[in-house]
Amino acid sequence: MTRIAVIGNAGGGKSTLSRRLRDALRLPLHPVDQLQWRPGWKRVAAEEFATVHAKLVSEPRWIIDGWGEFDAIEARFRRCDTVVLIDFPLWRHYWWALKRQFMCLFRPRIDGPSGCPMLPMTWPLMKMLWLIDRDAMPRLRALVDAQRESRRVIVIRSLAELRQFNREVDAHAKTA
Repeated sequence: MTRIAVIGNAGGGKSTLSRRLRDALRLPLHPVDQLQWRPGWKRVAAEEFATVHAKLVSEPRWIIDGWGEFDAIEARFRRCDTVVLIDFPLWRHYWWALKRQFMCLFRPRIDGPSGCPMLPMTWPLMKMLWLIDRDAMPRLRALVDAQRESRRVIVIRSLAELRQFNREVDAHAKTA
């Protein structure tokens, strides 16, 4: 695992898992949110994002955590050797996202985009969770399934599967 795409709905633990992978595998981590947002939740121009994203995926070693547009996801999948899809039930994404939003009352999100306060985005985030689950996840699942013949695909649907994958990552870190 040297080029890892970590993806799934918001609030599923992508960033936490990505940091764990970064620490265990000593790979550079690139959160998509930091690439596509400027302070005040101003979206980076599509051309600028595409240029930066293309440069990152051309690198020999990386973890890219998050979404972006589907063309960026497809480009990422073409270059990665491992896809990790976090696909929990929607209620878990809501629970963990609300917990994260609440925690932002006390400390800023360490992996969020700079200058983008999380609390004002709580309601838009709740709506986005539902829309992603309804509209984007079926397409993403199909895209992930299409990767199975050419790269390692890990789909995490339960806490037991997450714990098992974390044990594998930790075991790898001990032997590296």
